[in-house]
Amino acid sequence: MINIQKNIPLAPLTTFKIGGPARFFVEVKNETELMEALDFARAKKLTIFILGGGSNVLFSDKGFNGLVIRMQEVRSMKQGVGSKKQEIIECWTGENLASVVNFAKENDLTGMEWAMGIPGTVGGAVRGNAGAFGGEMADNLESVRALKISGSRTSIVEYKKADCNFSYRNSFFKETPGMIVLSVKLKVAKGDKGTIEKKMQEIIKIRTEHQPKGFSSGSIFKNPVVENEELIAEFEKDTGAKANGGIIPAGWLIEEAGFKGKKIGGVMVSEKHANFFINDGTGTAEDVVILAGIIKQKLREGYDVQIKEEIMYVGF
Repeated sequence: MINIQKNIPLAPLTTFKIGGPARFFVEVKNETELMEALDFARAKKLTIFILGGGSNVLFSDKGFNGLVIRMQEVRSMKQGVGSKKQEIIECWTGENLASVVNFAKENDLTGMEWAMGIPGTVGGAVRGNAGAFGGEMADNLESVRALKISGSRTSIVEYKKADCNFSYRNSFFKETPGMIVLSVKLKVAKGDKGTIEKKMQEIIKIRTEHQPKGFSSGSIFKNPVVENEELIAEFEKDTGAKANGGIIPAGWLIEEAGFKGKKIGGVMVSEKHANFFINDGTGTAEDVVILAGIIKQKLREGYDVQIKEEIMYVGF
């Protein structure tokens, strides 16, 4: 039996620690409980929002006037064999990515190390095609079981990787209303535990050195495609890196525009990585929106670069 709660603060459930209350809130740990929650929302004519680990999301200061359904972690990953006799990890949408990475390591499975240190759940990572250190969910995905909601009708559909329309920080599930990821099968390979562990430690070391501490949602903006050849040349000269396809890190652009340390209210552009906003504990959603808007305007007017949020605004 699910426990529907009222007026639950959402800020503590996010990595940003920002946001007002949910009118209704429930935690679910399996598909049966999810269906119960959806029945409740349908009966009350409520809008729903699916919450995982709470990263890459910004709730309005007014909260969410509907039902927030939080997918709980149950740590029920399974190892199996997929197509072409590949090693597979099958897991529920609410599992934390960190748990999946550690499950892979403990079972001598390699291919998920890139996700070490990424906050959030499997379902959210699939939806947004999360990635880092040269890997992304699209690389590992074998298939997804998802719930398709169309009016009062629901159906469970299995999607192969080719059906998911993965692109940079995007997928079919993000673009299509009424889609809820239920479980996934991830492709991995047999590996050496020591080698896997070493790679995980290297990634954590890089994250510790380059990413800020504090209350943050993760990257605020997607890395944009830049057409200005002079700006591309400046980036490549400054960093020694290549702007493949004209893609330049948002953090470099924001720093170049002089925004490191810029603060609105209780929210500041990180001094360590300019594509991170840090909440000092007093920040509001309004602070984030204003700061993001100032940066977008400056990059548009000063550099002719259109930059888009990676973070999702909810309840605005």
